[in-house]
Amino acid sequence: MEANVPIRWGWLKGMYIYTILGAGGFGLGVLLFPGTILSALHFPAQDPVTLGLYGSVALASGLAAIPALRSPLKFVPLLLLQLVYKPIWLAVFAIPLFLKGQFPLYVVFISAVFISYIIGNLIAIPFSYLFSKK
Repeated sequence: MEANVPIRWGWLKGMYIYTILGAGGFGLGVLLFPGTILSALHFPAQDPVTLGLYGSVALASGLAAIPALRSPLKFVPLLLLQLVYKPIWLAVFAIPLFLKGQFPLYVVFISAVFISYIIGNLIAIPFSYLFSKK
């Protein structure tokens, strides 16, 4: 079936590498050095439990992307998860702030990173393969 469906292998692996470095690196940094990461990125003070939860999920995404480099199609659900939750966050949190004329630097930063993941995942995910009848 794979031979009949175009799959952008380079994009798939690239998005997994981006997830390893971006999400995994950020998650590890948040868990090990929360104060340094928050102040460096001008984030407001966070509840340590919420921050730890997000750091853990981000690190888990990065770690899950490591075996995806060997079997890219088996781990496409990781990219789909990103493709679903990032636009939800933008729609529910960032866009309403921007419409109010509020542009906190950390929200602009997160929005730019999330948009880069969304675009990359839209290019990388082989939707025709996922929705084909096997």
